Amino acid sequence: MNKSDSERILGMLSHFDYQQTENPQEANLLLINTCSIRQLSADKAFSTLGRWGKYKKLNPEIKIGICGCVAQIEKENIFKRNKNVDLVFGTRNIYELPDLIKKIESGEKICAIKDNAIKENTDFCIIRDKSFNAWVPIIEGCNNFCTYCIVPYTRGRERSRDFNNIINEVKTCVNQGFKEITLLGQNVDSYGKDLNDKNITLANLLREIAKIEGDFRVRFVTSYPTDITDDLIKAVGESDKICKYFHIPMQSGNDEILKAMNRRYNRRQYGEIVKKIRETFKDNCVTITSDFIAGFPGETNEQFYDTLSAIEEFKLDYSNTAAYSPRENTIAGKWIDKFIDEKIKKERLKILNDKNKEAVINSNKKCLGKILKVLVEGFKQNEENGKIILNSRAENNKIVHFEGDKNLVGSFVDVKINSYSTWCLFGELMN
Repeated sequence: MNKSDSERILGMLSHFDYQQTENPQEANLLLINTCSIRQLSADKAFSTLGRWGKYKKLNPEIKIGICGCVAQIEKENIFKRNKNVDLVFGTRNIYELPDLIKKIESGEKICAIKDNAIKENTDFCIIRDKSFNAWVPIIEGCNNFCTYCIVPYTRGRERSRDFNNIINEVKTCVNQGFKEITLLGQNVDSYGKDLNDKNITLANLLREIAKIEGDFRVRFVTSYPTDITDDLIKAVGESDKICKYFHIPMQSGNDEILKAMNRRYNRRQYGEIVKKIRETFKDNCVTITSDFIAGFPGETNEQFYDTLSAIEEFKLDYSNTAAYSPRENTIAGKWIDKFIDEKIKKERLKILNDKNKEAVINSNKKCLGKILKVLVEGFKQNEENGKIILNSRAENNKIVHFEGDKNLVGSFVDVKINSYSTWCLFGELMN
């Protein structure tokens, strides 16, 4: 989501004739878009602001700004921590940026943090990275209030974008040559619930996008388990343009910990969702990925090992993993007496990563002998023999390497999988 926000911000800045530079010391405006999901991310943001402050001492005309989740939380406190900052604006103020820029250019220091999001402005262009992948947000915010998560406090409640605005943005992306469209949302499968129209759902949005002419594919992240409907699973199977890929964070394999996290499902329910997806796509190399937290407050060794067994039982293809990081304003962040020792958290995270690696290898084995349709994203030339090795991504989100012509970059091709390593597959181009 932050990547998408940054692309919109760059589009708005272009209206002020700002151009990107690789050297921050050459810039007139330095702006950092932040994430606060873990403390390390916030610490890196303030470290960057400190480094930029040195540039401003050499050139007082430089304007420095910070936006995103850290800005939404810290507000005016950022000015106290770094006196060189000129602009602070939150996640719900992005479309106010043109007015904010005018104010800081006139010498004001501005802190713009709103509780309610400013209405989307479609007048500005979006400057996307030069790649084949486009990120399109369809819903922002979260209503779940998991006890460990800061998102509802930084992004607010769920707000779905206008259906037609999304379709038009996807059409623009396809016309611009983007080959993979990723629909984004903190809870992407909650799309439409706040619009009071039963026909506006993620399933129907996917169906409409699949009707768009062009050579492209679409995927969506991140799903909340109990919001995955039968109709959504059905819609994924209705078009070859929709990737057979589901990212479904479980967070823990233990029911007591899930309850403490305020997750609205238990292990059995999560397993039923996974089973339904796998049975629907028996003949396809469908991928189901997840997220897990090690060392949640109060987690026992036995509860932690339930997470390991869940990865194995549900045959998850890959999982994002992290040690628990207490966040200010969250419920779990106040359970200091239940915090797990840092050494134990690191040990559990290592064990979790080893189990994840094992799961990835088992997942890759299942792809042997299969023919996967891949999007060629780049290439490298072998220095020893001069052969071109193409880098690609399959619809199940696995990385695939194979020999081929560099002119295939940006194309969809079929590749037969012959071997694998831990993190990628190897194959041969099918004629």
